Amino acid sequence: MPLVQLSNIQKSYRDGENRLNHVLRDVNMEIEKGEFVAIKGRSGSGKTTLLSILGTLLPADSGSYRLNGFEMKTAMVNHAEIRNRQIGFVFQDHRLMPQLTALENILLPTLATKAKATAEETDYARQLMEITRIASVARQYPQTLSGGEASRVAVCRALMMKPLLLLADEPTGQLDIENARNMAALLTEINKSLQTTIVMVTHSDETSAAAHRTFTLKEGILQ
Repeated sequence: MPLVQLSNIQKSYRDGENRLNHVLRDVNMEIEKGEFVAIKGRSGSGKTTLLSILGTLLPADSGSYRLNGFEMKTAMVNHAEIRNRQIGFVFQDHRLMPQLTALENILLPTLATKAKATAEETDYARQLMEITRIASVARQYPQTLSGGEASRVAVCRALMMKPLLLLADEPTGQLDIENARNMAALLTEINKSLQTTIVMVTHSDETSAAAHRTFTLKEGILQ
């Protein structure tokens, strides 16, 4: 059974003149567990909208989205819990909390329902920092980190709850060429070593080359 199943997903918005703009048109996609998939497209093509639907941040107007066999549109699904426990997010701007150390930022997802992380959770956070080669910055604050280090902290945070699905929205968009290549290599390594399923949105041909499969969104149609 595929981890992700999208069937006839439609999404539209009305503009300032009340005109209906079709952002996604009959999107169909299946992603197997352990796959690394890239979605390319120009600005405004609907990439971030599609990623938001995959992350349950945005509902589709119509169609079906099943994650690990469960329909996401049913009222019985707790989307907040799904996002915290089953989906990890890597954003372009990292969104690290400046008052927290790198390690504390990584542990943030564990604090959704309690005041303090467990020893086991802290150990796992440190393991992630070892895997991503940033163990030495555990006690540093975001303002003292390089762009590459901050992006790796953000990836570790997204992996903290051992998600079924990792969603990366232009993860190399604010990085220089060298760090962009390092990020693509890191996602490849995580996909192989942790068997994490990854969906990455990007406009870069070089970054998308790291994925197993690449889709293109053009005028709301997935190709």
